[in-house]
Amino acid sequence: MEFDTFRLAAATGTLADEPAARDHADLVEFRLDLAEEPLAALRAYDGPTPLLVTNRPRWEGGQTAPYGRLDTLAAAVAFESVVAVDVELATLRGRPPGTNDTGVAELRERIRETETTLIASVHDFDGTPDREALDGLVRAAAAAGDVGKVAVTAETPDDALRLLGATRRATARGDRVATMAMGEAGAHTRAVAPVYGSRIGYAPVHEAEATAPGQYDLATLRELVAQLS
Repeated sequence: MEFDTFRLAAATGTLADEPAARDHADLVEFRLDLAEEPLAALRAYDGPTPLLVTNRPRWEGGQTAPYGRLDTLAAAVAFESVVAVDVELATLRGRPPGTNDTGVAELRERIRETETTLIASVHDFDGTPDREALDGLVRAAAAAGDVGKVAVTAETPDDALRLLGATRRATARGDRVATMAMGEAGAHTRAVAPVYGSRIGYAPVHEAEATAPGQYDLATLRELVAQLS
């Protein structure tokens, strides 16, 4: 799947949500770290919606134990239904990933061999960096993957505005990015960021199943983005 235009991902820990997502989502973000048997679920999956797989570590807001995480990702990208994979920028830069048979270099090679889109992600759950630091994070993420994903936490409208400005500057220089501000002050950025160039939005099929602070439900986000486009 190309990410030259905006794509909406239904974020979920179970592929049983896929039928309910079809009318609104371009792809499903399958959170491997939230699934009991993720590879078995991928083997059984026969839905028409392509998948983005994420295996988020605990140190960046996920649930994966520090062993076998990269092995699971490497196995996941071999499935035909998987068109994109999310790997943390810190992991790609060499942060120890725990105990794995698959190293970062081998994972990258698997991703290239399967022609899977690599999303290099950064999540800041504490706040929003200043302009210079935020631009640096966005630039680094975009350089490390096919799409750079940066999610920050907005505490004020100025934080949200800073995130939107960074998105616009990245898009203007030709970087493909996916950006959003978590938290109540940043919730609107999930609908507005695509106007400034963000290529991926994330939303749960049902509001009660949100996987990050400030998410709209899938149908609502699709409608909001459509109205603003």
